[in-house]
Amino acid sequence: MAIRMLGEAWQGRAACKGPQAAAFFPPTHAERKEEKLGREQRAKGICQTCVVKQDCLEYAIRIREPHGIWGGLNETERKQILECRAS
Repeated sequence: MAIRMLGEAWQGRAACKGPQAAAFFPPTHAERKEEKLGREQRAKGICQTCVVKQDCLEYAIRIREPHGIWGGLNETERKQILECRAS
């Protein structure tokens, strides 16, 4: 959930701020499946400690963020929530 847009007050309290933010998005080079899973687990672990996790997740769902870990969920997991809410 790296900070991308200003105006969202919760973002200043996010646990993902700082050097660990790189774990929340894929690298610019190709990553192997094991690397992706490890990176996502590290990011999700940080999310578990975050006081604004729910705000982050709702934000990502609202804007339909297509990349990264937001609110403890990856793109596929957020898409499932959107599909459930639509039905």
